[in-house]
This record gives sequence, C-alpha cells and structure tokens, in this order.
Amino acid sequence: MPKTTFFSRLLRPLLKRRDPIVPVVRLSGVIGQVGPMRAGLTISLVAPLLERAFSIRKAKAVAIIVNSPGGSPVQSSLIYKRIRDLASEHDRKVLVFVEDAAASGGYWLACAGDEIFVDHSSIVGSIGVVSAGFGFVELIEKIGVERRLYATGANKGMLDPFTPEDPAQVEKLRQIQNDMLATFKALVRNRRDGRLTTPDEVLFDGSFWAGTRAVELGLADSVGELRSVLRARFGDKVRMPMISARRSLLSFWGPQSGMSGGGRIEEAVGAALDRMPDAVLAAAEERALWARYGL
Repeated sequence: MPKTTFFSRLLRPLLKRRDPIVPVVRLSGVIGQVGPMRAGLTISLVAPLLERAFSIRKAKAVAIIVNSPGGSPVQSSLIYKRIRDLASEHDRKVLVFVEDAAASGGYWLACAGDEIFVDHSSIVGSIGVVSAGFGFVELIEKIGVERRLYATGANKGMLDPFTPEDPAQVEKLRQIQNDMLATFKALVRNRRDGRLTTPDEVLFDGSFWAGTRAVELGLADSVGELRSVLRARFGDKVRMPMISARRSLLSFWGPQSGMSGGGRIEEAVGAALDRMPDAVLAAAEERALWARYGL
C-alpha cells in the first residue's frame, strides 16, 4: 500500500472535485405515525437524513423538498426545530421547495426554510388546527347496545363517540386547539417577519392558496423549481445529491415482522397480512388528508 506523505495529503483536497454541492432531503407524506405498514414523517425517521445532509462539508446550502398535507403538530414541531438547530450549528442556509402541498403541518415544515419556493399550482397555507370524529349515540340505541364507560375523572372519557356530546368538553377541546394555533401563528410570524402582506384574520383562518397567491401573501418567497433555482444561484455544475434512507429489502415488513436473524419470509408475509386491516384504514385516513386539498 503506498505510503501517505505530507505532500500527498496536502494535494488531496486540490485533486477533489470543487463543484458546489447542495444536499437535498425530501420530506413527503403525512406527518406522524400513519399505520403499521405506512411510515409517515416522524423525527425518528427524518433526523438521520437531516444529520447527514447538514454534515456534508462545504455544502453551499441544504435544500428541502416539502410535499405534505399536514398531520401531527408535535412531529411537525420536532422536525422543524431539528432543521433550524442544525442550520444554526452548521451555519447553513436552508432552501425549501414545495411540490404539491405545504399545508397545515406541511407549511410548518416549510417555515424551517430561510427561503420558500413554490410551483404556481402548489397548495400552501391551511394554518390552523382541526380535530375530527364521529358520534354513534343514536346508532347504538337502535341496535340495542348499552355503552358502559368507567373512568376515574369527569373528563377522562372526554369526547367519547358513544355518549352524547358535552358542550363543556367541546369547549375544553377548543381551548387546546387555540393553544396549538397560537404556537403555529407565532412561528409563522417569526419566520416570515417582514414578508407577510395580509392581516391575521385572513392568513390564520385555515384557508389555503395556490403557489402564486401564496407568494403575494408573503407565505412564500418565489415561484421556482429546485434544479433551476440551484443552478441559477450556484452555477450549472452544482451537485444536488439526494439524501435518502438506507433500508434493506426486507425492512418493508417492519420491525415486528419476525425477519431478524434466520426468520422465514413466510412469517414476514403472515405478519404483514395480520396488519393489513390497520394498513387499509391508515391508507384511507391518509387519502382523506390529501383529498381536503383536491390532491
């Protein structure tokens, strides 16, 4: 093996490619745990990708593609905070590119960018909090089912779908929603400081807009596509490596599939089939989130 000399170590950086580099991380899908066979965007999934992207030495910036209809406010907050912490630690600018949607929690993620680029037809906004459910009180009466609920506190069974709606409990839920919305609004005001052009009562009523209008409102900075923007800003030779998860072929079956060590493929298939009903329900819920925006 050739001996490494001081001179060769000195020349090594000069021999390496000097093309500018901007690593790209894609954040696509519903935010939060979707189901046993459908991985949503969570901090545990996203954090390793972000760490790898920001650790690339001499990167000119980090680009993040956002394509999400929203989801968990907690996971939205955790992912947002990790992006901003890493940007600060590495003194790196973050450029966000919105594809189909950055709505609700998806817009929360987009706000992690120092600049937000959208397509003319991207769906942007939906700044608000929503809770949904069903009431089955009359149904169980018709089929002769008696609801038996035992709780240790007056609000432990709050908003139970099989008991009549309690206005006091609904008000408690609204208080929680208002607290969450206040956090969301403060984040948007802080990150888009000086760029918002529309009163709060318009921006924060849950509405969403097409990309061009979102730029006019100050929710985004410009219409632009990742490759074109990065080449215009950093030159035609800019490299844009996609930072993706390292997954084995069998990781599809999930951590509970019994595929560790010498596990058999039949066991994995059986475990997957056992979880199929939950996966179908999760897929329907995910589809409903996208459908809210006509996507």
